[in-house]
Amino acid sequence: MSDAAIPVRRPLRPLRLPHPVAYAERGDEIDESLDRWGRRVAAPVTGRIARLRAAGASRFLARAAALAPEFEGLSDAALDARLPALRQRLRARDRLSDADLALALAQVREAAWRSLGRRPYDVQMQGARALLRGCVAEMRTGEGKTLVAALAATVHALAGRPVHVVTANEYLAARDGEELAPLYARMGLSVGVIVPDQPPDARQRAYAADVVHASGKDLAFDYLRDRIHLRRRPGNLRRKAERLLGTDARGDLRMRGLHVAVVDEADSVMIDEARTPLIISGKGSEPADLALFRHARAVAGTLEERRDYRLSPRRDRVELTEKGRDRLEDLAEEEDAPRAFRIPVIREHAVVQALAADLVFRRDEHYIVRDDKVAIVDEFTGRPQPDRTWSDGLHQMIELKEGLEPTPPHRTEARITFQRFFRRYDRLCGMTGTGRDSAWEFWSVYRLAVARIPTHRPDARRFARARVWRAGDRRWQALAEEIARLQADGRAVLLGVRSVAAAEEASARLASLNVPHQVLSAAQDADEAEKISRAGAPGAVTVATAMAGRGTDIRLGPGVPERGGLHVIIAERHDSRRVDLQLAGRCGRQGDPGRVATFLSLDDELLQGRAAAPSRALASLALALLPGAAGERAAAACIRRRQKAVEHAHAVMRRDLLETDKRLADMLALSGQME
Repeated sequence: MSDAAIPVRRPLRPLRLPHPVAYAERGDEIDESLDRWGRRVAAPVTGRIARLRAAGASRFLARAAALAPEFEGLSDAALDARLPALRQRLRARDRLSDADLALALAQVREAAWRSLGRRPYDVQMQGARALLRGCVAEMRTGEGKTLVAALAATVHALAGRPVHVVTANEYLAARDGEELAPLYARMGLSVGVIVPDQPPDARQRAYAADVVHASGKDLAFDYLRDRIHLRRRPGNLRRKAERLLGTDARGDLRMRGLHVAVVDEADSVMIDEARTPLIISGKGSEPADLALFRHARAVAGTLEERRDYRLSPRRDRVELTEKGRDRLEDLAEEEDAPRAFRIPVIREHAVVQALAADLVFRRDEHYIVRDDKVAIVDEFTGRPQPDRTWSDGLHQMIELKEGLEPTPPHRTEARITFQRFFRRYDRLCGMTGTGRDSAWEFWSVYRLAVARIPTHRPDARRFARARVWRAGDRRWQALAEEIARLQADGRAVLLGVRSVAAAEEASARLASLNVPHQVLSAAQDADEAEKISRAGAPGAVTVATAMAGRGTDIRLGPGVPERGGLHVIIAERHDSRRVDLQLAGRCGRQGDPGRVATFLSLDDELLQGRAAAPSRALASLALALLPGAAGERAAAACIRRRQKAVEHAHAVMRRDLLETDKRLADMLALSGQME
């Protein structure tokens, strides 16, 4: 018998067990009243604990500095040859010691220098350490938080954990992913970027990367889409068995789960935007609903304030009175009333939504009309959100208000709040320039302590006292004259306004004085990157909403630092002081000079409504009784007090929303729905 006739015995392929968790995520915490009380008691202490943790930073930095000469002396090939040993060391430990972090970050620091031409400063290394320790690193704007996030994400990815780097918007996600790609490639890691209008297969490939850059909303909505799919296959054990049998439908999923999140601008993403639940809706096609909306809007136009309905003190909610309900009941008996209008809960809800569309939601502030469509304007970023809609008929009511053809109503398929979404990550950390104001909420909601990181260079900004006028018209005129003077001196000016309407008002005032300028808002967001690149040039004037706030790096042109740097003018207080601080943070970056001025008036949005009447009255009294600067200081203090009250009201809303969302999730779980 020849050798060729002898059958070859092939070795059996080893059975590869699936990953212990087929779709990584943490379950919802059992949050009883005693737990919440304990966190409230512990919250004031967490800041002190975080400072104690930061105290060990000097020893960590000394270890990293001692390793620097060794890595600097290696050739590129020799440095790359160190990667396998580093990966093995990091993957062998669930919790990394300071020695592990010093070694890993020292090697990543050298790789950043060779791939990006940027050597991380000690404060950036310290910030990355805080992230890897599971804290919120409070770093002043301009300290290079983008590179800090890359350092922490790289170490997590080398340890075998898929990482989501979360940004405040899609523009920053695309920018950072492209900018940091050479560093990730140098460390043997792949990078993916999630951008709008991305095909599902392209998104799936992006999520398969070691490091993914995406906005918080994109991540949360893709997670909800995965949850809709996983409803048909609940249970981690079942999904692992299906994968072993080859029947797993995981190919339809976008994400690999929620392993690690590094959140940039954490207070914006995890707190400010957490007041609104994230909802995935399916389009309905019931013409009866559209007939109901039209009829409810017509009926709402016949109602009278105080008799039939009341506006809340902040003018952000409409409530029907008993007389109003009785009047609606009478109108429901008319022959032309749709059948659905005869049902009390449906007609009252529809009429309230119609009133809210007219009285609460304002064009060029809460939304814009573009291409005959209503686009929501994000309150905290100032950016249009064309793919988002209001629920429960509100969007259709606003479309009718604007004379547009209403889109079909939607039905809710899945929903979640940002609080519950981020609490499901196995490891969570973040960065912000304004963390102190939110330290209590970070701990009570996310169990994250805030660690303050010192600045690389001393802060050279100067703050002018707030100026306050009785009438907004006089404020705009004084502001335009001030900007004209600054431009004549060759200063670069950034004027921060609250809404699209305010941006248009400021632009008109500047045009009347022949002041060349550019506008960056939800209505004028084309060429955003180009406008930002010109904002630091000598004599440049940029009028911008919050779009020019978080994550925006305005580089100063030649001669601008010698003239005092960027001059930031805040034209109106926002509901959250953090937004004001972010605008102020556009100047004085990395020790550059800069100046911040505030121009306020008693006509500002923050002082409108019955709830704001006491603050407005006190501010007016201060201007009337106290001379000059003393009156303006007292009036500004009244406005700040009002801002604090609004911030507290928003915190209560976020807490109530989290509780409501959890109760709703429990009810849906009983009916077989996961979200």
